[in-house]
Amino acid sequence: MIMATSVLLGACSQPEVKETNAETPAPAPIIGRSDMKIPEGRMTPEALWAMGRIAGVNVSPDGNKIVYSVGYYSVPENKSNREIFVMNADGSDNRQITQTPFSESEAKWIKNGAKIAFLSSESGTSQLWEMNPDGTGRRQLSNYDGNIEGFSFSPDEKKVLFIAQVKTVPSTQDKYPDLDKTTGIIVTDLMYKHWDEWVTTAPHPFVADFDGDKVANPIDIMKDEPYESPMKPFGGIEQLAWNTTSDKIAYTSRKKVGKEYALSTNSDIYVYDLNTKQTVNISEGMMGYDTNPQYSPDGKSIAWLSMERDGYESDQNRLIVMNLESGEKKFVSKDFDSSVNEFCWSADSNSIYFTGVWHGEIQIYAADVHACTYRTITSGMNDYAGISLLGDKLIAMRHSMSAADEIFTVAPATGEATQLTYENKYLYDQMEMGKVEGRWMKTTDGKQMLTWIIYPPHFDPNKKYPTLLYCEGGPQSPVSQFWSYRWNFQIMAAHDYIIVAPNRRGLPGFGKEWNEEISGDYGGQCMKDYFTAIDEFAKEPFVDKDRLGCVGASFGGFSVYWLAGHHDGRFKAFIAHDGIFNMEMQYLETEEMWFANWDMGGAYWDKQNKTAQRTFANSPHRFVDKWDTPILCIHGEKDYRILANQGMAAFNAAVLRGIPAELLIYPDENHWVLQPQNGVLWQRTFFEWLDKWLKK
Repeated sequence: MIMATSVLLGACSQPEVKETNAETPAPAPIIGRSDMKIPEGRMTPEALWAMGRIAGVNVSPDGNKIVYSVGYYSVPENKSNREIFVMNADGSDNRQITQTPFSESEAKWIKNGAKIAFLSSESGTSQLWEMNPDGTGRRQLSNYDGNIEGFSFSPDEKKVLFIAQVKTVPSTQDKYPDLDKTTGIIVTDLMYKHWDEWVTTAPHPFVADFDGDKVANPIDIMKDEPYESPMKPFGGIEQLAWNTTSDKIAYTSRKKVGKEYALSTNSDIYVYDLNTKQTVNISEGMMGYDTNPQYSPDGKSIAWLSMERDGYESDQNRLIVMNLESGEKKFVSKDFDSSVNEFCWSADSNSIYFTGVWHGEIQIYAADVHACTYRTITSGMNDYAGISLLGDKLIAMRHSMSAADEIFTVAPATGEATQLTYENKYLYDQMEMGKVEGRWMKTTDGKQMLTWIIYPPHFDPNKKYPTLLYCEGGPQSPVSQFWSYRWNFQIMAAHDYIIVAPNRRGLPGFGKEWNEEISGDYGGQCMKDYFTAIDEFAKEPFVDKDRLGCVGASFGGFSVYWLAGHHDGRFKAFIAHDGIFNMEMQYLETEEMWFANWDMGGAYWDKQNKTAQRTFANSPHRFVDKWDTPILCIHGEKDYRILANQGMAAFNAAVLRGIPAELLIYPDENHWVLQPQNGVLWQRTFFEWLDKWLKK
């Protein structure tokens, strides 16, 4: 899964982007937590949750200062908080400027660097505030009747654009005012649920005058429209943009509701003129996702990300540039045989810097806007994210399978990277990380597949180790150098497991053909690739063939359930999180129907559709009679992408078959696990299960 706006089937490898909300905010953390000791130098669940999580990097207008935020979690209090930091552009004089019980986020420089604007819940709702660069002089700027979810000042700073929810679906109480305590929801169309919520509101863009002191009464630029902008469930302020003259706003929207919304990915880029109050669709006729517009610094062009085909959410994400005078559109990333993740313009408007995955790594590239060619800037076993300009350099976050996000600068000409932050160094210094290596393996159809291998700390090739096959979600999200606070390879390695993580068929970063060889073929070549990965690596003398496990979430959970019925005794333990067990039920239960239609090939009742019939004939529930191996099923009841009954049904089937099984169910978690104590419970249950069956 490529798009941040549409994480279908989970993309379990992606870092969690939401934070735990609580009625009473957590107290400000003791930054550094130098009192935490890591037993035996090996990663623990508690160490993972003690790590600060960096986000929201923003550069001052003069390029001399950087502001960013860090999220902290308290396991005992089961809460989170986010604080703001400021440092010099070279990483020096790094200091925390907030330490409050209110979560502060989205910090941005305003007033030529004299102030920092940010969001805070200090007044009871999330509002726009400002403060001095040292954290003093906090002052509330907005008094909107609701929560502000993201914001952007116009280039002249005379206006502010922000995101807020508007009610789009009448409630039961609206229809029956006398039933003010009823909890019943009356549904009349599709998309009544999405990700983890019952849909009653939509995010809208609001614009308001700003006199430097207060934000005036805002206007909804999509007034009376029931559509989303930005798009749920993950879209944010990156889906909206100011032009250089502060009189137009480009925004992303899929102007559909109900069944039409559920069947289509066709979103567009709209431009709202603040002077005429008119809106123009500038991507009309482009039928897939169109998202994340950005105007060029010279004001002559606008760029955005675009997918070609309606209904295919994992289509190649292309970088499109339109000349604002002529209307000509160019596919400037056409030579890059993968998807563009994020991008930013160069200062001279002649280039666009972007990130994209290739061969299991997310690197930074530069596209020539005129020649439509690109060059590679960075390299190495890591992933980059969140790029922007810092004078004559780039600034970005970087992570790997061995380290969480830190902030780096990158020289565009040479790719030289310099680390600026060391948020979690005090923890890394206490831990031994396992070695990560890439291996290319020949698949059953004669192609080459990159498989990541992660070894335990203090690996001894003369010993034999239990080994885990990791099954990726998405199903089209990359097995890149990702860092996860749940599916973390280093904590698995710290428990003395070797991890085998193949970039099997259907993953991006190996060309369009490889990426698309999964839709309509869930039980086909991708499953053969899994067997190739574990069988090839099991030939190593240090792999204990009698102690192999198989784990995964989302599509990876589907893979576990499917492999449980086809593994021919290879594995001794399975763990499936939020996986599809019964594909016929999944077709009708999931909310984003475009995904089911594209990836499954259509409805199971269409007997003439050979692709659909092949899909549903490979549903894992049809092979339960072949199950013979202990299995742990994990699911969240707020998961509306893959409903919790899928995990319950798999568990029930295993118990009825007399197979050792366990069910970990979360009434208050979605497709992910976001609350600290639930996360620790997940890790403890995960390893207790594996240790029980693979280490006895």
